Amino acid sequence: NPETWDFNYGNPFTTEVEDKILKMLEPAYIKGITLLGGEPMEPNNQRALLPFVKRIKEKFGDTKTIWSFTGFIYDKDLIAGGRAHTEATDELMQNLDVLVDGPFVKKKKNLSLKFRGSSNQRIIDMPATLEKGEVVLKME
Repeated sequence: NPETWDFNYGNPFTTEVEDKILKMLEPAYIKGITLLGGEPMEPNNQRALLPFVKRIKEKFGDTKTIWSFTGFIYDKDLIAGGRAHTEATDELMQNLDVLVDGPFVKKKKNLSLKFRGSSNQRIIDMPATLEKGEVVLKME
């Protein structure tokens, strides 16, 4: 969606918007939230999302999961020294349950895959990854 790449498109992500989303997460049948498109791990987006995901964790603890999709590669781009690593990245990763990483690659498109569109994308268990110090895949 090219319009999602424009930082001036859409509505501002305000405290009121956050409050509305938190309210929508309250029912028990809502299991969590997914952060995706444009690009949640773009450095400016990380800085805006960190306080929000912390609010989710503070309000719901582990009763709601937080997933994020990114075109960046976790152990290349999002680690210290990586092109998308910021002062917010490590704490943001600590608040995610699952990170689906890697760009969608049309030549690797596979509609039979769960939760991703191409075979190069990985479903990463973030708590296990951070504990072990290496990428731990989920649902493989």
